[in-house]
Amino acid sequence: MVALMVLVGLAVLTAFAALHWYAWRRLVRDTTAGPGFARRAGTVVFVAAPSTMFAALVAERTGAPFLLQRVLAWPGFMWMALSLYLLLALVVGELVRLLLRRWLEREGTVPEAAAESVRAGAAESAAPDPAETAPETENPAPTPALTPDSAPDSAPALTPDSAPAPAPAPDSAPAPEKKVTASPSRRLFVSRIVGGTAAAVAAGTVGYGTYGVLRGPKVKRVTVPLAKLPRAAHGFRIAVVSDIHLGPILGRGFTRRVVDTVNATQPDLIAVVGDLVDGSVEHLAPAAAPLAGMRARHGAYFVTGNHEYFSGAEQWVDHVRELGLHPLRNARTELPGFDLAGVDDVAGEDEGKGPDFAKALGDRDRSRASVLLAHQPVVIHDAVEHGVDLQLSGHTHGGQLWPGSLIADLANPTLAGLERYGDTQLYVTRGAGAWGPPVRVGAPSDITVVELASRQA
Repeated sequence: MVALMVLVGLAVLTAFAALHWYAWRRLVRDTTAGPGFARRAGTVVFVAAPSTMFAALVAERTGAPFLLQRVLAWPGFMWMALSLYLLLALVVGELVRLLLRRWLEREGTVPEAAAESVRAGAAESAAPDPAETAPETENPAPTPALTPDSAPDSAPALTPDSAPAPAPAPDSAPAPEKKVTASPSRRLFVSRIVGGTAAAVAAGTVGYGTYGVLRGPKVKRVTVPLAKLPRAAHGFRIAVVSDIHLGPILGRGFTRRVVDTVNATQPDLIAVVGDLVDGSVEHLAPAAAPLAGMRARHGAYFVTGNHEYFSGAEQWVDHVRELGLHPLRNARTELPGFDLAGVDDVAGEDEGKGPDFAKALGDRDRSRASVLLAHQPVVIHDAVEHGVDLQLSGHTHGGQLWPGSLIADLANPTLAGLERYGDTQLYVTRGAGAWGPPVRVGAPSDITVVELASRQA
């Protein structure tokens, strides 16, 4: 097993290095005329940036000093996103490169050195013959006629038969054309156009995705009808908050924006469904402090996510309780009109703290409507088995970075939004924050207000 993991790790590192070599070749080597400062600087970037990315990942998972985590996080995680879109843009650029080179050849462009040679040859062939352009005098002196008497004894007499034959006319057939092949200057021009465009597109994509995260999540509203919900509970509003991911990048200011957004919706209940943090209570308690300001008529509830188990889940459960949130650890509470239950995340199974549906739901009155808080949507089949009416989850981030959404969609029963599984409905929020790079592409962050509707109303 260990040997297999080592082989997989080596394969991943090899693929990672090969992709970065490809990007370096297209963006650095192919866009520079030769060795020099620009090529050396580009090479340093393509070595230092991925190294910083790995260092940031290791520092976060090993609980390195928080200052070191913050120093490494911005450049390291931003490179994670930027390198993804650089590679995608360069792959698309291969087609553009081919089309551009063909267009240049069709237009007949030639490198400067070849153009100079052609122009020099054309000028030389067009130059007039000096004999043909010699000026004629108005009255040329007559040439004396040669007679047998006046001809010198040693000179032969000129007769029509002995006159020299005219020089053969030069061959008027054109010289064979030489085929012009792609020149270094043309390749350099095309590489700079394609490489520059790819870099600009990648930087623009990542920049816009970063802005979308840092400005804070937007509110999304969804109405979910429940057959068992009594008329008195019609219109009950639950603010679903997931995947805030407080850490070395998203801190206290971001938490305050999330809290202000939640409170502005004036919910009846707040459900924080996991992945609140990426770090220990010691490092992130100040960042989490604004959570104490969340306000809802029936309070705020919390269940663990997988990242809590990377960060000290027991300590965080105790800390959120101090902030005024109510942890639901394989437990439930009765609210007016329905039961609210919560289970620990499946990542807790390694610590003997995984989900226990029998404990949370086993002895309840099934004639009452039930809402389950569970971080990962993969537990939906257990929820169906236990007669849950609605499960609220997060975890997927909606994929966060396209095309990662294609992989996330395969790994989860529902990527985002509302779907039905038998008599159970599942709603998955894209989450309020972001893990790793504070960037989202094709999966905007949200805080969802789920409004329960009674079919009896």
